Amino acid sequence: MSPRGHSMIGWKRLENVKDLIHQILIDEIEGDVIEAGICRGGTVALMRAALDFFSGYDNKKTVWAADSFQGLPEPDLKRFPVDKGFETQVGAMAATKETVLDNLSRYPIDLDGIKFLEGWFKDTLPSAPIEKLALIRADGDLYESTIDILVNLYPKLSPGGFIIIDDYGCYKACRQAVQDYRKQHKIEDEIIKVDWTGVYWRKS
Repeated sequence: MSPRGHSMIGWKRLENVKDLIHQILIDEIEGDVIEAGICRGGTVALMRAALDFFSGYDNKKTVWAADSFQGLPEPDLKRFPVDKGFETQVGAMAATKETVLDNLSRYPIDLDGIKFLEGWFKDTLPSAPIEKLALIRADGDLYESTIDILVNLYPKLSPGGFIIIDDYGCYKACRQAVQDYRKQHKIEDEIIKVDWTGVYWRKS
């Protein structure tokens, strides 16, 4: 990631976010949007900009930005042994909240339409004051972080809403969490590839 870059997900995944936000507005899918794992905030900025642009700046959806602002957590290998190997990446991808706010301030977007959930997913997501979601973007890397996102947010995803998994192709641990959750909850909606690592599906 460039020290000046506001996002590291590449054009295809950025375009995917933009297209899916357009679709939830066209289809009038109920709920807010969230990115869990925001890094430097570039995708959050895009989410807010797309919601405003496609709705003619008459949109009440909130963009939720969930992040520890401390990078990746220490893996809990007793509970999630598949996360072995991430020990060397503790703190990776960290960006302070101040850095994110500075980055967001550079865009002509409604900052009041962005709300932060600061802390580890296991602590913030279970009690997050979110009623419904139309779009979830999960960028947790680890099994633990990914399963925390799915367990706490997917039940709030409206029918017709989308979930994007950033690290599905990149990390076995993330992919395993998704597969385990889908199997447990008998989710058979088609997984659609975005690029070499990103995927998404639409909730039936």
